Amino acid sequence: MTRRRWTLRRTLVVGTAGVVAAGFIVTGATTVVALQSFVYERLDAQVLEGLDFAVGRSDEAVPEDSRTPGPTDGRPAPAPRAGTLQLVLDADGAVVSSQYVTPSGTDLALTETQIDTIEAADLTPRTPTTVTLADLGAFRVAADTDRGTTVVAGLPLEEVTATTSALSVILVAVAGGSLVVVVIALSVFVRRTLRPLDRVADVAQRVASRPLSEGEVDIPERVPSGDVDTHTEVGRVGASLNTLLGHIEAALAARHQIEERLRRFIADASHELRTPLASIRGYAQLSLGEAAPMTPTQARSFDRIAAESERMASLVDDLLLLARLDAGQPLRREPVSLTLLAIDAVSDAHAADPAREWRLDISEDQIEVLGDENRLRQVILNLLRNARTHTPEGTIVTTRLARDGDEAVLEVEDDGPGIDPAVREVLFERFVRGDSSRNRDAGSTGLGLSIAQAIIGAHGGTIGVRSAPGRTAFSVRLPL
Repeated sequence: MTRRRWTLRRTLVVGTAGVVAAGFIVTGATTVVALQSFVYERLDAQVLEGLDFAVGRSDEAVPEDSRTPGPTDGRPAPAPRAGTLQLVLDADGAVVSSQYVTPSGTDLALTETQIDTIEAADLTPRTPTTVTLADLGAFRVAADTDRGTTVVAGLPLEEVTATTSALSVILVAVAGGSLVVVVIALSVFVRRTLRPLDRVADVAQRVASRPLSEGEVDIPERVPSGDVDTHTEVGRVGASLNTLLGHIEAALAARHQIEERLRRFIADASHELRTPLASIRGYAQLSLGEAAPMTPTQARSFDRIAAESERMASLVDDLLLLARLDAGQPLRREPVSLTLLAIDAVSDAHAADPAREWRLDISEDQIEVLGDENRLRQVILNLLRNARTHTPEGTIVTTRLARDGDEAVLEVEDDGPGIDPAVREVLFERFVRGDSSRNRDAGSTGLGLSIAQAIIGAHGGTIGVRSAPGRTAFSVRLPL
């Protein structure tokens, strides 16, 4: 399933909001990292200060004569701050003393597991390192060695973690709220900005929905004057669309005038040609009917004159009928029995051409439509004549008539060689004949199917064709 494409409005809003969100993420992450680095530096400085203080206090563990003056010599030592950690090891690695001051101010000795964790950290002198102690959490610790005595001092990371976590929550909340405001503001701004483009698109859609292929030439839709400012991108599009619609309207009007003149010319010429053609045919038949002696050449010439004048008269009648249908001349509307028309047409085809097998398949006794009986009869005869013209002898031609919902369906099917696919797409155009694979006689004018389509269209129906080698079916649908 194809993913539905986003509108320009949604793309702009989501894209801009994504860029803003990315900016918020980068800014927030940079702020948190910078604050965390600053807090760690402060904490490391405090750890080193505590280490210096602890080293001074650890001198009490060595002999008095070798003790160096510490920061507390000569005055009472201040109580260690809550959360501090201190561990003193002698030169052999034995624990001299260990102390952890709880947040409530209680001194606790470190457990063996906690001491082992500190020793396993392989501390570099006066370089703060993070260690995680069981039951106590993460600490920032540093070590220093003085005359064989190793002192480890540390401070908990709890405050650092709490500070950075609180800042992260604040940044996420502020960024989230700001992003919501940005999205709402962008939606309103983009919607207001794209209104002229929406109006241009509405004009284009209204024009696209007009049935221009049916002969309509007027295009009253235009982009409003306020949306054709050539100093803006949308204005240039609107102005160009108005210019294009003007050109199309002028071209359609010119084409319509040419078609009207051509239609009138065909109708007038066809009407005027009927009388001289009838005279030519009458004189030819009169000459052939006389008992006066003729040379073989004269007799053949009069035969050809009579045949060609009759073919010319049929062509003129077809052209006149097409011109009238194109001009929208209404047809008669009266109940017509398609059942009787199909029976008569198949009977006539069988009498005219017994070399083919003509079959009739009617699903109901009586199927009626509203229309012009003579024209509908002409459609059926044209389809049967088309099957006779373009199929070899022995072909089975089946005429079916059935009811499909509120439509009558008439189908003429043959088992001939089929229609060339290159011809099938233009089969209902005028003066189009079947390809050489369907043996046509010289009398075909190429107007039969176009006349059938015009008549069926005037009755509000449709006609189509399905063809493959061994099966060709013309299907006519008419409203009951």
